[in-house]
Amino acid sequence: MDLTQNEKKLLMALGPLGSADPSRLAKLLSAPEEAVIQYAYLLQDRGLAIVERKVVKHFTLTGEGRNYAEHGLPERQLLESFVESIPMAELTRHPLAKIGIGQMRRKGWITIRDGLVEKTGTSGAGDDEAALQDPSEGKKGIDDLLKRGLVQETEEVSYRISLTPTGTALAARGIEIRGETGTLSRDQIISGGWKELNLRRYTVDKLPRRVFPGKIHPYQRLIEEMRQILLQMGFEEIYGGIVQSAFWNFDALFQPQDHPAREMQDTFYLKEQVCLPPVFEKVRDMHLHGGTTSSTGWGGTWSEQKASQCVLRTHSTSLTIRHLADHPDPPVKAFSISRVYRREAIDPTHLPEFEQLEGIVMDEGVNFSHLLGFLKEFYTRMGFAGVRFRPGYFPYTEPSVEPEVYVPSLGWVEMGGAGIFREEVTAPLGLEHPVLAWGLGVSRIAMLRLGLTDLRLLYRSDIEWVRDTPTILPEQIPGGD
Repeated sequence: MDLTQNEKKLLMALGPLGSADPSRLAKLLSAPEEAVIQYAYLLQDRGLAIVERKVVKHFTLTGEGRNYAEHGLPERQLLESFVESIPMAELTRHPLAKIGIGQMRRKGWITIRDGLVEKTGTSGAGDDEAALQDPSEGKKGIDDLLKRGLVQETEEVSYRISLTPTGTALAARGIEIRGETGTLSRDQIISGGWKELNLRRYTVDKLPRRVFPGKIHPYQRLIEEMRQILLQMGFEEIYGGIVQSAFWNFDALFQPQDHPAREMQDTFYLKEQVCLPPVFEKVRDMHLHGGTTSSTGWGGTWSEQKASQCVLRTHSTSLTIRHLADHPDPPVKAFSISRVYRREAIDPTHLPEFEQLEGIVMDEGVNFSHLLGFLKEFYTRMGFAGVRFRPGYFPYTEPSVEPEVYVPSLGWVEMGGAGIFREEVTAPLGLEHPVLAWGLGVSRIAMLRLGLTDLRLLYRSDIEWVRDTPTILPEQIPGGD
């Protein structure tokens, strides 16, 4: 049997003892206890030794626990502060009310009716109170004290190393222990002196222990990849609040106030309302009769109150349209990667919150061909070999298009929507040049790139999945720098 020098030394030290603890063996071998335990496990793998590991748990009171051990748990002190009943308003003024009332109700010591707290008469000492007086034994009720931070747990680990019959027989026969070396000097190599040395043996075909370095979440990496691609393409990143007025989220995009997407079952509405910007009158007129354009608008009525209602943004177009309102002069070339919120039932392909990539380009002379070029360049750099476009319809763009990418295992997959903002959107804001716009599903790109079929996996803290997902370096992006 081919043993290392350290294994041989440990085996021979154990020979006359048969069994010993690491501290004694460490003194005999002049080695750290941790090293002795490591050598012992190697002998155990060879069937020459047995390593017994014993863990003893100790429980001690924390500072807060010592206080309650002396004066009683908060619920006990609170219970003893009144006789049979007490108004809730008066009891809540007690300094321990915040902790004690909930604990008393959980233990069934009190009932609360019509603002009156009454004792139930069942308030005998519980397991937790007994454990609080003597936590060292780990009595029943100790778990509750641990959760409340009144007791802390420590572990004492001890080892016992023993030889197996095979190990005892091998030690009895005796083992030659020669000095060995794992490094060679230049002189030893040149002179050939290495031939006389006992070289340490290495198992070169054995895989090393797997290392888990710090790693960015795969979904976050892909979002950053998209961001860098758009920055390389000359875009500016913009930001905005999660809470938007319905005016910027819907009305400014020429979405009628009776549109189904604005219903409570699709949008998260907040109680708050905000003041409308000065441009709201032009947007209102556009909805009612088309304003100063050739459009006829939507007709009907338009409510300022409805437009001023706050919502959680349902799309990040609310950010780009506000950016255009603040920057009406070309050129404008901006994007946003933002989380949006919708009332969706959770399933493998839908979540109530997800990321959306929004982009706009406004300049003199830009047209539909430029829009297709921007989208194709972006998807090509993201690694999709095939990109095509299908006609589409969206309320605030005309013409509209749906980009698709080719995935060998799935075929052509639709990726979002794009188009040129309609006159009904740009005219009220004083925009005089064409605006190319698109909204792309970030999570859909991520699912295709990562080979997922369940959208929920992107948001779970599955450490094994994070470790096993390959890291894609920026230089591997087609078209990247």
